[in-house]
Amino acid sequence: MRLDPELQEYRDLMTIPDKFKDGFDIKTIIGMLFLAFVIMPGAIYLGLVAGQDLGPAAEWTTIILFAEIARRSFTKLTRQELYVLYYVASHLVHTSGGTALAGGVFAGFIWNQYLRRSPAAIAFGIADQIPTWVVPPADSPALLERTFFHPDWIVPIGLMLTYQILSRLSWFGFGYALYRVTSDIEKLPFPLAPIAAQGATALAEITSKEETWRWRVFSIGSMIGVTFGAFYVGIPSLTGAFLSKPVQLLPIPFLDLTQNTEGFLPATPTGLTLNLGAVLIGLVLPFWVVIGGFISCIVTLFVNPWLYHMGVLKTWRPGMDTIQTQFANSVDFYLSWGAGISFAIAIIGLVHVFQTLARDIRERRRGERRDHVYDPPPGRGVIPTWIAVSMWAFATLSYILICIKLIPNFPWVFFVFFGFILTPVESYITARMRGIAGQYIGIPYVRQATFILSGYKGIDIWFAPIPEHNYGGLAESFRVIELTGTKIISIVKAELWMLPIMMISSFLFWSFMWKLAPIPSAQYPYAQKMWHLNALNQCLWLTATVEGHSYLLDAIHWDFIGYGLAFGLALYTILNALNWPVMLVYGLIRGLGTLPHFILPEIIGALAAKFYFHKRFGSKQWRLYATVLMAGFACGMGLVGMFAVSIAMISKSVTQLPF
Repeated sequence: MRLDPELQEYRDLMTIPDKFKDGFDIKTIIGMLFLAFVIMPGAIYLGLVAGQDLGPAAEWTTIILFAEIARRSFTKLTRQELYVLYYVASHLVHTSGGTALAGGVFAGFIWNQYLRRSPAAIAFGIADQIPTWVVPPADSPALLERTFFHPDWIVPIGLMLTYQILSRLSWFGFGYALYRVTSDIEKLPFPLAPIAAQGATALAEITSKEETWRWRVFSIGSMIGVTFGAFYVGIPSLTGAFLSKPVQLLPIPFLDLTQNTEGFLPATPTGLTLNLGAVLIGLVLPFWVVIGGFISCIVTLFVNPWLYHMGVLKTWRPGMDTIQTQFANSVDFYLSWGAGISFAIAIIGLVHVFQTLARDIRERRRGERRDHVYDPPPGRGVIPTWIAVSMWAFATLSYILICIKLIPNFPWVFFVFFGFILTPVESYITARMRGIAGQYIGIPYVRQATFILSGYKGIDIWFAPIPEHNYGGLAESFRVIELTGTKIISIVKAELWMLPIMMISSFLFWSFMWKLAPIPSAQYPYAQKMWHLNALNQCLWLTATVEGHSYLLDAIHWDFIGYGLAFGLALYTILNALNWPVMLVYGLIRGLGTLPHFILPEIIGALAAKFYFHKRFGSKQWRLYATVLMAGFACGMGLVGMFAVSIAMISKSVTQLPF
């Protein structure tokens, strides 16, 4: 399979180290506590107010802090210690589960309590059908008083804790087995692994006595983030702590112009985000991915009015804002069109995998390849494959038994199919795609189609812990661990410590945030604006298995799915034949699901990177600069968010006396 040119240059950047070390020690534990009790509340607050994840800021802030402490203590942090800190930071604070929220596992409960009482769920008539093992009833004191200290939360929290333990057994076991097969046996190159490993390894430079360019670039990004964050996040957060409605100098999350342009652009969401982070994202993303998204955005401006006049976009009405317009268009057209293109991408990936497998078999038969099981380097650490597979099998079987208990009327054979057939096949295909071309592949809508075609009635099946997972990307993660010279046991120790620390901090801070104000509310402008759209999309899928009328089945148009499938296959074939960047296809698909409000600033960043910064610094060096600059910006925004949340916590915690 032909590698993308941007990936080819990274293919042989690193070799396996001669020595491996354990990177887990007391510094890692202190780093976990710092992340859990200092970084996490800022990440939660920033996500609710501005809809922004701290991203790499958590990693960089932790690494720089500990590196500076080590340097002033006349010691150094090893590459392995830095990588484990990096690993912990990238997993402890970031988004969790199926929610787009940072702050650990209790973020999911905050979303579920909103979904239970959301206008979307009430309008679709499914609010009371959400099972109580997901979230307490709407009239429960647990929701009315906004507290987790209530018996109605015992079952949801108990199930969540069980899922956390099983998920770690499952992903670690099968991910490691895939790594052994694709890396040790098949020796796939994993072209993106050296990039991540180089980034983590380069952090060791900070502990030296000489400052590197990374520190300067990171500092520049941090100051930009702090300055911009003071206006974008700081002022709304601080005024929200004292006023009933926060003051927003810049609209969050975007400036909505849909109602202003509906006269000449009907059924077309228009607007612009004023978040500088969108421009910086354009500096970081592959150029052709951004170009593809921009093309989709421009085409949409012309296609949507035409589809409206043709009667395809029939749900839209004048006066709708961006959120309502986006959802209406999704129901009428883009849900089906996007599904067809997703199927096309899945087919393309499967064809590539089978072609590669067939080529390997032919080469072995001709004696051109004599692959054998690769003995791991001394000191890396080896988990017997049968133990790894057994961990996954035990977790999968446990998931199946839990699903049978929670959803007794659903055919159990489907749970077995998801756990023991679909997951291994899809994960292996993805692992090979990551190993060959650094690309992700998944078979879309299998679970949704199974629920719908099974004839089952009830929305509880959508909340069950179905053992459908794609662990293919974990093979690449283990390859990164190997390239940094870190022992496997380091990650095992880190996971064992992270779970209890994350549970405690997530519980404490989400409880506090929920007590400060209802979520969403005017105190959390991004959540108040965007959660409604997310709830509409989720509720649309939930109605597919309800008794009576199904809104989702009305939204599925098989002809549009077919057109999208044909378009995706034809576009890929043409671009491949012309030797154009295949990443353009992925950009076009990405643009279909992204509001133009966010695409337009990205193209500014992408053009600046391509035609100015690449020429001035060189393409490879600028990619490194841009990544660190973005990390610094996120860190600066995060620092403002942490300062704002501290002020908000203090102001809301002080009881005002009547005299």
